[in-house]
Amino acid sequence: MSQAQILVVDDEPDIRQLVQEILEDEGYSVHVAKDGESARLAYAQLKPDLVLLDIWMPDIDGISLLKEWSISGALDSQVVIMSGHGTLETAVEATRLGAFDFVQKPLSLAKLLATVRKALDARPQTKHPEQATQQTRDLEPLGFSPVMQLLRNNAKQAAGNTSPVMITGESGTGRTTLARYIHELSGSSGELVILDHSRAGGENAYSYLFGSIINGETHKGLLDQASGGVLFIPKLHKLPLGTLELLDNVLESNGYTPQGGTGLKTLTCRIICSADDFLEQMVQDGQLPGPLYFRLNVLTLKVPPLRDRPEDIPELIRYFSEWFPSHENLPYRSFSVSVQNRLRNHSWPGNVRELRNLIERLLVLGGETEVSTQEIDDALAQSRASIETGDSGNEGLYDLPLREAREQFERDYLIYQLKKAGGSVGKLSDSVGMERTHLYRKLRSLGIDPKTVGSL
Repeated sequence: MSQAQILVVDDEPDIRQLVQEILEDEGYSVHVAKDGESARLAYAQLKPDLVLLDIWMPDIDGISLLKEWSISGALDSQVVIMSGHGTLETAVEATRLGAFDFVQKPLSLAKLLATVRKALDARPQTKHPEQATQQTRDLEPLGFSPVMQLLRNNAKQAAGNTSPVMITGESGTGRTTLARYIHELSGSSGELVILDHSRAGGENAYSYLFGSIINGETHKGLLDQASGGVLFIPKLHKLPLGTLELLDNVLESNGYTPQGGTGLKTLTCRIICSADDFLEQMVQDGQLPGPLYFRLNVLTLKVPPLRDRPEDIPELIRYFSEWFPSHENLPYRSFSVSVQNRLRNHSWPGNVRELRNLIERLLVLGGETEVSTQEIDDALAQSRASIETGDSGNEGLYDLPLREAREQFERDYLIYQLKKAGGSVGKLSDSVGMERTHLYRKLRSLGIDPKTVGSL
């Protein structure tokens, strides 16, 4: 099952940001719109699963917008109306027009999240064919080259069973995309859950993976969350040896016991991993348990580097130059044949990720004119300079989905600022410009204990 797409429509920036942050923390894919016109555009492009729709907006009220979608037959999403001026008549009118529910401001986050879950659970379970096709397309490893056609065929075969899959290849080639593609093709009823390296080491690794039972209360671990679906482990080779041994024990016994619990819970998820190409050497060096390697290395799929398939670059350019305008509202720019040829001759040390980032940068900075060869030369020179100086940022973040990368960055950022503040949440609130109540919630969600950090 893919992430639910939620569109938040509200003219108040603080509310948009807060609701987006809360929902993204819960694992949803969230887009925002500040008024009726941008909501119309976003709704047509995204076809979201759920719309959180404010009533009072500067150009068109939410009820009128809901009526417009309902009358035109375009209301394919669940809609929850939000307003600080709610009346019974408004709620009845919204429900008559097809809204699922009505929540009042100031928002109760617990009420909002409960309503979101109910609305998503109540949505039709089948999407329109064109939506499913585009969804698969967004996950599909792109390219018409023989090596990519073979990779997709092998992925389809892997999707037909539940054996572990090992995805190898260089960083930036799209290993996470391939894992999502396999999961989507499998038709699994469960989620694809991605292991977070920042939480998978140290003394909390056991409860993070297997859950815990504290004072009779059960806390789900990663394997519980992935039940019926897939646990994806990116960069297996970077996990601590202790965590690797925990995984080995689970696969050997086909079960696990939550911390503080008794009895063995059966493993009910599929394991897909990604790694660099030197795992056998790690086994020989004792850095990776041999039995674990052989248990996970049942089906091996290797994603080729972009430099080995330059004939795929025009298709990738087309895809990303259309994706960003459709999903991020960036201006569309055309890439001439000469520009595409220039890009085909680049070595792409950062692989598909480097190409994607370059196209995004060109769309953001270049207006709406056609991309010139001079822009390409300048952009590639800048990329080469960054690589040569090592100023390429934290590469570990780039192999993660946006939500996981954002969480890891936020965690590192807040720990750094908290140390500067001497562990004082009050000082931290002032320095990062975040209201203290929301800050405490953010710290808890990221597993940050101010008392512990302050003593470092």
